[in-house]
Amino acid sequence: MAAFTAKDVAALREKTGCGMMDCKKALTEANGDMDAAIDFLREKGLAAATKKAGRIAAEGVAFACTNEAKNVGVAIEVNAETDFVAKNADFQNFVKTCADTVISENPADVEALLACKAAGTDMTVDALLKEKILTIGENIKIRRFQRYEGTVVSYIHGGGRIGVLVKFETSPEVAAKEGFEEYAKNIAMQVAAINPSYLDEASVPADVVEHEKKILTEQVIESGKPANIAEKIVVGRLGKFFKEVCLVDQAYVKDGDLSVQQYTANTAKELGGDIKIVAFVRFEKGEGLEKREDNFADEVANMIKQAFPNSR
Repeated sequence: MAAFTAKDVAALREKTGCGMMDCKKALTEANGDMDAAIDFLREKGLAAATKKAGRIAAEGVAFACTNEAKNVGVAIEVNAETDFVAKNADFQNFVKTCADTVISENPADVEALLACKAAGTDMTVDALLKEKILTIGENIKIRRFQRYEGTVVSYIHGGGRIGVLVKFETSPEVAAKEGFEEYAKNIAMQVAAINPSYLDEASVPADVVEHEKKILTEQVIESGKPANIAEKIVVGRLGKFFKEVCLVDQAYVKDGDLSVQQYTANTAKELGGDIKIVAFVRFEKGEGLEKREDNFADEVANMIKQAFPNSR
């Protein structure tokens, strides 16, 4: 019996862009293991580098902001059950309060944040959260946040679909110049649009590099290339991989002739100083979460059954 379902085949098609029969064969070979099936397709040269696989389903807001001095920033995700509530002003104010609290109190994690006094109130974040759940009428969850200190810029895309925070290393004089603000915002927009996985080549874990080498080597072997040139081909393709997944190596979205690193160097020269991108975080609402799918007919049947337990 197959260790996967039609939904798994559809999910693999969505992630790889491969045909249905290829996806079915890959899942069969991998005994239903999604990651192994993706590797199988890539080794056969049928799939490009995998898309980020998390299914975007849960509602809520991905938010990012800085303090007035722009030396502390936060990106945060707060989930709700429906898009309707996510657009509610009361919900959005709660998210902003959570972000302000993270900036001022610097909690270690979500649990610590819940115990903090909410910014601008006499309540803890936990008590305020429970109040919002009661008044809004939906379950609300603070999922995650990231806080940076230093020269930071925030960016929100799509009305709260994506929240980005980027940290830079530069002098106060450079950071105060008008051109730097435009540059920093452009970098944040790059992160939102292209979704890099890592900052630079040195940030890519060794096991990820080895795994990619394995996939690329299998592709070269499948294509029938001689062994004496296979290694050179793999090295070249690995360089392309880094340009896809590393922020500083990516092509700059507003000028494809420049890499992000080159755009940064050009801007630093224009502003008379040094600039280095040192960290970034990108939250997309519902990333990796799966929304509950209710069958309306079953729901009605269950309600009738609960109301009339003795009926048939």
